[in-house]
Amino acid sequence: MDRSLLLLSFLLLAAAVGHAALSPQLYWHSVLPNTPMPKAISNLLSPGALADKKAGTSVSVGKGGVYVNTGKGKPGGTTVGVGRGGVGVHVSPGKGRPGGTTVGVGHGGVSVNTRYPNKKKPVVVNVKPGNSPFIYNYAATETQLHDDPNVALFFLEKDLRPGAKMNLHFTQTTSSATFLPRQAAESIPFSSAKLPVILHQLSIESDSVQAEAMRNTLKECEEPALGGEKKHCVTSLESMVEFSTSTLGTHDVRATSTTVDKEGTPAQQYTIRASGVRRMAGTELVACHPQAYPYAVFYCHATTAARAYTVEMVGKDGTKVEAVAVCHTDTKAWNPKHLAFQVLKVKPGTVPVCHFLPQDHVVWSRSS
Repeated sequence: MDRSLLLLSFLLLAAAVGHAALSPQLYWHSVLPNTPMPKAISNLLSPGALADKKAGTSVSVGKGGVYVNTGKGKPGGTTVGVGRGGVGVHVSPGKGRPGGTTVGVGHGGVSVNTRYPNKKKPVVVNVKPGNSPFIYNYAATETQLHDDPNVALFFLEKDLRPGAKMNLHFTQTTSSATFLPRQAAESIPFSSAKLPVILHQLSIESDSVQAEAMRNTLKECEEPALGGEKKHCVTSLESMVEFSTSTLGTHDVRATSTTVDKEGTPAQQYTIRASGVRRMAGTELVACHPQAYPYAVFYCHATTAARAYTVEMVGKDGTKVEAVAVCHTDTKAWNPKHLAFQVLKVKPGTVPVCHFLPQDHVVWSRSS
């Protein structure tokens, strides 16, 4: 095994052993004992991270390499094998979870494959790269103005009142990307300058749609923060928690995401319920938006000029939604051609601009 593969093997093994000793859920509860984990985050934990508490961990070292297994004779768990062929990681599902995820790291790079037993082939979703509407220094494209479902998520704060009716479409990303253990994420470069190395490591063609999406994500992450904001692209659950708590100056925090009680809901009219608008504590917030990348990456930015709300709504078909809404009170530094201004027909810095967050985004605030 060459030196680079040996180093990567060691890092992944350390990540696997650390992950086995302290799962993402245990890490969360040890650092944030009073903060429930929102679905936007729990959905990004691999099935192995959700294993039964009684599952054990075994590590064996032999001539063939190192073998780590989290799981004790039950369905589910994570298996990591480090040998002459490289590193192999297999996340097996527990009861009721079809399929599984296999990650292989060898001389050819890293390959990720998610399979579902009732389908002949894995499900792959390619999304044409584009600037996120929740990053405010970009102008809207014609495609966003006409085809982006996020257009309907922008509104004015004066419209946030019980009984108000809004036409909305709450969507959820279909990507199978999950959080990597922190040690594994930090072993992979994360910069535009290193993109050729990253693509080689992850066995991704440089002229593919996925490579273009990664290039766009890295560019957005490297752009300077807007005036009055602090930003950081996080590549692991731990780095998200650390950035959010350090920015807010406390571990007494609330992490909130939009929840919808039905899957695959269509665009429709929603009515805000009586007493359904509740403001979150403080004006300093951290919002984290998922980015297009082979593993979970979030663009997190903090602002001291915003108000956040939870909003209970009911759709025309009876769908119940508890949405997270953020209202920005200082938009002078935003691109004047940003999507929000073109949709709402207002100018930067004139009125608070609000938006609902899709289900896979997270807002962090102080608990009190």
